Amino acid sequence: MAKNLWAPWRMQYIDQIREDECFLCDAIGAESSQDAQNLVLWRTPYCFAICNRFPYTNGHLLIAPIEHKAELSDLTREELLGLFDAVCKMQLLLKSVMNPDGFNIGLNFGRAAGAGLLEHLHIHIVPRWEGDTNFMPVIGDAKVIPESLSALYRRLRQALEKDTGRG
Repeated sequence: MAKNLWAPWRMQYIDQIREDECFLCDAIGAESSQDAQNLVLWRTPYCFAICNRFPYTNGHLLIAPIEHKAELSDLTREELLGLFDAVCKMQLLLKSVMNPDGFNIGLNFGRAAGAGLLEHLHIHIVPRWEGDTNFMPVIGDAKVIPESLSALYRRLRQALEKDTGRG
């Protein structure tokens, strides 16, 4: 007999999708004093890192340019370099704090490719562990996230501040 597995947190994501809004612009446009509330981990002149509020797995980060741009070809050379420098830094941060066995890193362009936000490009960094794909996502279309976003955010910020002396 089939059983239901509930993932009620997904409804918040579905309800908040608005074509005329950009959660990345909202987060980076807010004062840096609101970074913890908005889950913004790190800012540079060209890009920022933010915890995915609706992660595929624990530690799922998004790296996005500050400017609202949809395509890689829209970015300046400095923005491209800054974006990929941030990807490297955030991957190393996740590796040191969470000790994953591997990573998925990628971009999605267009709904057919899985993009939930079409007009503000962003790179996903998803830590992976041996055996982390189990029956929950395969059978139940649900993920088990073992740590709250606020606890993960605090751990990552502490590691960043220790590494750079300022965050």
